[in-house]
Amino acid sequence: MVQQIKKAAVIGSGVMGSGIAAHLANVGIPVLLLDIVPNELTEKEKLQGLTLQDKQVRNRLSNEAIKKLLKQKPAPLTSKENLQLIRAGNLEDDLAQLNEVDWIIEVVVERLDIKKKVFEQIDLHRKQGSIVSSNTSGISIEAMAEGRSDDFQKHFLGTHFFNPPRYLKLLEIIPTKKTDENVLAFMKQFGEEVLGKGVVEAKDTPNFIANRIGTYGLLVTVKEMMKGGYSVGEVDSITGPLIGRPKSATFRTLDVVGLDTFLHVAKNVYDQVEGSEKDVFDPPAFMKTLLEEKRLGSKTGAGFYKKVGKEILELNYETLEYGERKKLKTAATEMAKQAKGLKNKLKALLYSEDKAGQLLWNISAPTLVYSAQLRGEIADDIVAIDRAMKWGFGWQLGPFEMWDAIGVKQSVEKMKKQGLNPPQWVEEMLEKGFESFYKKDKDGHFYYAQGEYRPVEENKKVIHIASLKEAKGVIKKNSGASLIDLGDDVALLEFHSPNNAIGLDIIQMINFAVEEVEKNYKGLVIGNQGKNFCVGANLAMILMEAQDDNYFEIDMVVRRFQEAMMKVKYSSKPVVSAPFQMTLGGGAEVCLPTASIQAASETYMGLVEVGVGLIPGGGGNKELYIKHLDSMPKGTNFDLQKVANKVFETIATAKVSTSAEEARTNGFLNQYDGISMNADHLLSDAKQKVISLFDAGYRAPVKKKIPVVGESGYATMLLGAQSMHLSGYASEHDLKIAKKLAYVLSGGKVPFGTEVDEEYLLEIEREAFLSLIGEPKSQQRMQHMLVKGKPLRN
Repeated sequence: MVQQIKKAAVIGSGVMGSGIAAHLANVGIPVLLLDIVPNELTEKEKLQGLTLQDKQVRNRLSNEAIKKLLKQKPAPLTSKENLQLIRAGNLEDDLAQLNEVDWIIEVVVERLDIKKKVFEQIDLHRKQGSIVSSNTSGISIEAMAEGRSDDFQKHFLGTHFFNPPRYLKLLEIIPTKKTDENVLAFMKQFGEEVLGKGVVEAKDTPNFIANRIGTYGLLVTVKEMMKGGYSVGEVDSITGPLIGRPKSATFRTLDVVGLDTFLHVAKNVYDQVEGSEKDVFDPPAFMKTLLEEKRLGSKTGAGFYKKVGKEILELNYETLEYGERKKLKTAATEMAKQAKGLKNKLKALLYSEDKAGQLLWNISAPTLVYSAQLRGEIADDIVAIDRAMKWGFGWQLGPFEMWDAIGVKQSVEKMKKQGLNPPQWVEEMLEKGFESFYKKDKDGHFYYAQGEYRPVEENKKVIHIASLKEAKGVIKKNSGASLIDLGDDVALLEFHSPNNAIGLDIIQMINFAVEEVEKNYKGLVIGNQGKNFCVGANLAMILMEAQDDNYFEIDMVVRRFQEAMMKVKYSSKPVVSAPFQMTLGGGAEVCLPTASIQAASETYMGLVEVGVGLIPGGGGNKELYIKHLDSMPKGTNFDLQKVANKVFETIATAKVSTSAEEARTNGFLNQYDGISMNADHLLSDAKQKVISLFDAGYRAPVKKKIPVVGESGYATMLLGAQSMHLSGYASEHDLKIAKKLAYVLSGGKVPFGTEVDEEYLLEIEREAFLSLIGEPKSQQRMQHMLVKGKPLRN
């Protein structure tokens, strides 16, 4: 059996196939992308004098798919360089090369007869022991494997990725009766630890887990909308973040997925079930009309919504015309907005008898019951079902977690009054005195199964901060951050201020954390499990102080932030930062001076202060410049001006990485910094990095002088900014900010090549930062960002 996947092949180069190939390339696996040979020339190929025998014609489909990867949004590749790992081929000339790969993934059209022909060819050319899988979203895995060799069948299973593969966490793995248990175990581990997925084992049933329940819930919602006379916009206004679902809610999700794709998935179930379940999976007539009229959603420009100019209009499902988008606002929705925590929001909504409450109850209750009915049929336990819905559909709570949140006993009583009967096992659970599907206590996290609570199994690399706090408490906390014992003599500094914005409270905890760790621990991880790592400093506080002319206070805060970052940098124990998602401004400044960065693959890092009329003030300019200098090959005469120019451009244009890989390209990460593909393993990986550094005899870095480009370098950096200003791409105020930034990076009025110390660079950085805060146009930019959430160009 394959013990390691060194090379892979993807059969089918459509959006899904090329997306899977891109994700494999993202983790460093070379991929052969194969598709059929075209049977006719394009007009362009005819003009070029090509024939059907030419290689570029025969590989056209896979070649075009590879090129499209660079243009797709959101980007399937974490770095453009990863494209080099994907090689084009076709299903006639290149089948022999399947003998060289360890994993073959089929992603062709959803027809069993075609898939079986493809697998017949694969079986002839694959090497013994190589893994073969299908990315089908609903066709029987058992049926596909029929007639294949014994070795093929032992190494065959379903691997259902969700689109887009880079971003959506869920990977459903579906074994057949003949799949070798070792193959199944290997693919689960590979999916989680190498591909960074949330892996769920599903049974070979129509649409597996997430699409089965997700499609049911969406169709129930459509039918309740029609029954209750709600509009498309009204439904979306209450079926999104208000109930712990994505912003795209119901119908915006359908527009993104594509109505054709959704109806195809629904038909998979419709064709294979009976009775009342079949009725649910029969879409309303208006949806079939939209399909006929090619109103499929985002890809055709019209679906449940249509953009006209700057306005987004909603579909009237009775007339199929578009009109003004509506929102549903009731006493229950207002009460839910005020409630703290999703559990309280859901209770406020689902037990309300107003228009919003009735709709949410009527779509939620049947979905909860349906999920319970399918336990055992689509998955072995409720944990797999909950995880599939969270990882595949972006639900904050899975069906059974949601049921717990609203109260199982109370909700079952309401269901039964309305003639909606949960399956027998749920009623038996309540009769036996078990009143929730999950429970947490000092011994761990448990789920209900067959008359008892069983431990929820998780990879040991998954760390839950909330559970850590419950089990061990905290070492110290304030309003902005907590210091927690991570175990194995490593501490964790967790930010938990609103948006994790940095203020004096967090700065105080950084200082305490470093002092405590130097005395009692091997090292420190700076990380959290919020929505984003940190989106910067507390902008509202800075603006308020500036408007009150309280520059002494601002100077004190900035100075303390700089001092705290120097304390982190020169700590005698290793400090490792664990950024993820938005890591902007002050968030990036926290990471740059740490002994090492362990970033989640999806980390969007940048020094973005120019967007609010400022430059970095917490040492970010200095640290990014030093990081670039340190990455230069030792013992060579590198171009100091080139380094300064690169850092100047990165900060002046507020460049933000689209991945951790790109953050490395932008110089925020170096060769010693790590990237975690699975964000759930990030804190564990960072903790292990601390231990490794400590065990290797970590010593604080030695302070050294920094060479700068001085006055001549300052002039060189400004040339580009002045050119942009003269051509109208940069405003007068942009130029003023650029001058301040260039002055700081150049080291001020000193000769080229002068070596200065860090304190000097911090001083001129702080002076520049404070001078820009006093500018009315900078204050306008700050105000605009706080109110509108986007930069102002003035």
